[in-house]
Amino acid sequence: MIKKLLAAFTLAVSIGSAFAAVDINSANSDALRGIKGIGPAKAKAILDEREAHGPFKDAAELSKRVKGMGGKTVERLQAEGLSIGPGATPAAVAGGAPKPGAKPAAGAVVVKK
Repeated sequence: MIKKLLAAFTLAVSIGSAFAAVDINSANSDALRGIKGIGPAKAKAILDEREAHGPFKDAAELSKRVKGMGGKTVERLQAEGLSIGPGATPAAVAGGAPKPGAKPAAGAVVVKK
């Protein structure tokens, strides 16, 4: 029950935040599923691939390593709040908004809605 409440809260925060970016290299399953277009199976595939072969360097690598994540799909997901970078703030991992004035990590690709 607590997990369901936490998942619902995470989803609500990610939907309600206009500038939330979820870093694919540090996000958990709930944060990934908060991105429109990523369901449980796709989130698991991303996490499994990341665990097996390390972080994603860029969008091209994401589309090569995860089945069903072509270039257009990755572009659409980036428009929905997915970022691909070496690190993210804890708020971004949870699907929350970054602190005012916070700068993205070096090399991060952040797309604002």
